[in-house]
Amino acid sequence: MRYTTIGSGERARRVSAICLGAMKLGSQVGEEESFAVLDRFVERGGTFVDTANNYQFWVEGFVGGESEALLGRWRAARGVTDEVVVATKFGARPRTPGRGLEDAEGLSAAAVRAAVEGSRKRLGTDRLDLVYPHIEDRSVPLEETLGVLAELVGEGQVGLLGASNHRAWRLERARALSDARGWPRYEVAQLRRSYLQPRFDVPLPEAGHMHVGDDHLDYIAQENRDGRPLALVAYTPLLYGAYVRADRELSRPYDHPGTPARLAVLREVAAECGATPNQVVLAWLMGDGTIPLVGVSTVAQVDEALDAVDLELSAEQRARLDAAG
Repeated sequence: MRYTTIGSGERARRVSAICLGAMKLGSQVGEEESFAVLDRFVERGGTFVDTANNYQFWVEGFVGGESEALLGRWRAARGVTDEVVVATKFGARPRTPGRGLEDAEGLSAAAVRAAVEGSRKRLGTDRLDLVYPHIEDRSVPLEETLGVLAELVGEGQVGLLGASNHRAWRLERARALSDARGWPRYEVAQLRRSYLQPRFDVPLPEAGHMHVGDDHLDYIAQENRDGRPLALVAYTPLLYGAYVRADRELSRPYDHPGTPARLAVLREVAAECGATPNQVVLAWLMGDGTIPLVGVSTVAQVDEALDAVDLELSAEQRARLDAAG
């Protein structure tokens, strides 16, 4: 396993180079298989797990919080404490069962405090390792959200702060405001990213998803060069299995001439490396410091993803991948 550092100063945490997405665990994936997935991830050196307080309210029979509750039971059963960093997200859980993001809890001070308390209880911990506002809430001033998060860090209820699905200018504004007020800043950005690039004039079909843009990548790179750490965690890196499964169709934003060109080069490089296209995608992401967040349902998927940690792309292969399409 390879490791990287997120955050800065005394709150910095060393985490595995791949993050395990626990979205389906406790809902679509049963308890026994969920425990087996988590056990295998940790056995192979994984130390970074991602969840959210709304997983998976959109699946029939569930209301959200099932993934956190499953992780809480697993942590208690295995005696897991600080050795595994568990990140969770809040702000996008519907207030009323059966509704969607139009009824999201939002990012008011009261909503944030209630969400953090609920997540702590489900995860069975006094302090959440890393929390992200799941989506933007422009009905609430940034000062209000950032202020309550600073209070929660000061109270020891929260460790690191990040922001999920936020535009680059919102990240910059939030970090500048936190610096001006002496508050802990967002130090992790979670956005959608993969090797295939979607058209930005066609909306992604998944509600709430925000794909990384050139402005995000430029901003994050410059902040890190300036000694102001900002890690990038990339969700949906494997596009729901579409790289390796013929039955998984790509959505409309990926329907453009660049897609087949990039897929052709991806398959060439995978054959050269004796790897799967999934593993090449993950290696390509890790090659520029991105932390792939890989959603899994089986132990076999854990193994395939973690095998990518040992895959080293040559400079020529990376250049070919970058130039395609």
